[in-house]
Amino acid sequence: MASPSPHDRSRKDDDEDDPVDQMISRTGCAELHYSVQECMAEHQDWRMCQRQVQVFKDCMMNFQIARKEQLMKQQRQPTSTESAPS
Repeated sequence: MASPSPHDRSRKDDDEDDPVDQMISRTGCAELHYSVQECMAEHQDWRMCQRQVQVFKDCMMNFQIARKEQLMKQQRQPTSTESAPS
């Protein structure tokens, strides 16, 4: 019996616990990640999937930049204990 393809996204049982899939889903780039995986499954050659890889990379970079800005903004804000009078 042939094992199911790792690129088959209809297998939700295994994917729900995958920490990588969970992390990518939080970035908003999951569909682009799946697009890269589908291209790789179809062509078996990463060179044929450079457009999909670049779009996914751009999405992840945008997420990282936004996350970094969010964290820096949080660090600049005083905490409630710092702003309370003694």
